[in-house]
Amino acid sequence: MRRKALRAALPLTIPVLMGYLFLGIAFGVLLSRIGYHVGWAFLMSVFIYAGAMQFVVIELLASPFGLFNALLLTLTVNARHLFYGFSLLEKFSISGKLKPYMIFSLTDETYSLLCVAESPQGVNRKWFRFFIAALNHLYWVLGSLLGNVAGTLLDFDYTGIEFAMTALFIVIFIEQWESTKKHLPALLGLGLSLLCLLLFGSENFVIFSMIAIFFSLAILYRRNSRVEREAEP
Repeated sequence: MRRKALRAALPLTIPVLMGYLFLGIAFGVLLSRIGYHVGWAFLMSVFIYAGAMQFVVIELLASPFGLFNALLLTLTVNARHLFYGFSLLEKFSISGKLKPYMIFSLTDETYSLLCVAESPQGVNRKWFRFFIAALNHLYWVLGSLLGNVAGTLLDFDYTGIEFAMTALFIVIFIEQWESTKKHLPALLGLGLSLLCLLLFGSENFVIFSMIAIFFSLAILYRRNSRVEREAEP
């Protein structure tokens, strides 16, 4: 059963593999540049596993530590995961003992796959979703280790390497846009994010935009549900 679920999940994670290898390599290289070597890369990628936040951690490690600033920055960068979790409560309800790991491993890319991927007929949904999350986690760890070793042993110009994260987000957005006929949620996300950016500035807009997107989608969902109920015979 688990092997069948693994075989079904693996092809769906290949795009994330390509992105996470490069992103992980970027993280590993940058971490090596401030003196933290392969053991730290492994531990951070296994236990923090926070994508963009791990890049932020590099800046925190390289500068004087301030507890309040670190907490506020972490909340700002990862606030979106609170809203991710709300939309997956029903799917995670069948995860059983795997539920804590499913919550922990919920990155942007894993969330995107879990939202759109359906387990093939005859494949256990719980294990199918678990392997999507676990494979993505493995890709990130491998990339981090490769990047850290390369950054330690090789001397090269890594200017702009951190843009890999932004590039992956753009690719995921385009894939989701093309995979659905309803673009209103995506347009709401873009519009409200831009509005909050203009109102609150680049340092504070993330939390406000997530709140605005959450409530706007909740209203849209209730409206659509009411329309569907009224259309029923």
